[in-house]
Amino acid sequence: MLGPWMVFAIAVLIALAAGLVLSLIVSGVVGLALRKRSWGSSFVRHSRRPFRTIVLIIALWIAVDQYFPLGLAGGDSADNAAWDVVIDRVAAIGSIAAAAWLLIELVRFATEMALGHYRIDVPDNRVARRIRTQVLILRRVAMVIIVVLAIGAALLTFPSIQAFGASVLASAGIASIVAGLAAQSVLANMFAGIQLVFSEALRVDDVIVADGQWGRVGEITLSYVVLDLWDDRRLILPCTYFTTTPFENWTRKGSELLGAVELDVDWRISTARMREHLQRVVGETELWDGRTAVLQVTEATGGLVRVRILVTAANAGTLFDLRCLVREEMVAWVRRTNPDALPVQRILVTQPAEATEAESTNTGAAEGLFSGSAQGDARAAQYTNAIPVQDGDPDGDGDEEPARQESPRQEKSAR
Repeated sequence: MLGPWMVFAIAVLIALAAGLVLSLIVSGVVGLALRKRSWGSSFVRHSRRPFRTIVLIIALWIAVDQYFPLGLAGGDSADNAAWDVVIDRVAAIGSIAAAAWLLIELVRFATEMALGHYRIDVPDNRVARRIRTQVLILRRVAMVIIVVLAIGAALLTFPSIQAFGASVLASAGIASIVAGLAAQSVLANMFAGIQLVFSEALRVDDVIVADGQWGRVGEITLSYVVLDLWDDRRLILPCTYFTTTPFENWTRKGSELLGAVELDVDWRISTARMREHLQRVVGETELWDGRTAVLQVTEATGGLVRVRILVTAANAGTLFDLRCLVREEMVAWVRRTNPDALPVQRILVTQPAEATEAESTNTGAAEGLFSGSAQGDARAAQYTNAIPVQDGDPDGDGDEEPARQESPRQEKSAR
């Protein structure tokens, strides 16, 4: 006669075998039903393991609940009831976790199917980048919701947690206010990320200039944005940066761009010949998209002529290479065919002039506006009311120096 533990072991093995067989049967039926679908194999691959886990947990739950030898565990009926509660609780939590795993895998399968129809490795991928960005954000939100609900359902299996949950719901208003104030920055980043995605201001694979850095958006999460810079660095910015700070998006409506190349050359340059050479340069390269290739003289001051060349390309990376190519070819052409047009600095070197004798000896007699001549003195008198000085011999003694009249004070002092 078999003992209770042997019966329990046999029941567990039978439950595991039955669960495994059932899961194989269901997987085979689903695989046959979806064999003509392109997404059938992907669906089976994502759902096989979590579905098998759920079936095995339920089978074990039934076997353990029915055949676990409670009487041999030691203790009275109260202990047996406690063991029943523990077994049921563990099985319930395991089932909830497996169900959450299955839902997460189904969400991953659905998002992969959506992303498979919109490729971003093609030239015109604006719609694909928008769909990809929104789908990735929705997938993260759905996964977070599933995990939170699973944790909540697992906690509700405890009676003490249920009572605590009732008290928490009674004070939900105050708790929500406190949580909102404590997690203000986190919530702001989360809502900013959702706003970025659904406003189409920023998408995955967009080429932007943010914080003075040029790069491509590699990832958008609910809290931050990862920017892949041109030199293989990674710049991580919070989502609120893009909702509060202006930034450049070079691929919001399309990836085509226009760029400028500027050269400073001498006035003797032939702009007509430069235009002819520019057309030959852009016509021989695949970097140019054929839209615009213009040469203009934008400035002619400071002894140099500034020539600006405008060219277009399919995207930012190609435009940078095209600008470098055009600049290099135009510099080589000027150096090769128009050496006289190379930029030069003109400097006039002269000897300082020697001062003349008149300038060195008669500087004090120079005629000014209010001095140095009779007309100047007359003009000065009009502004100062000065008494005109009379030259000559006013006292008639033959002395050109005017007679001096001593004042009584001077006479007294002489005595």
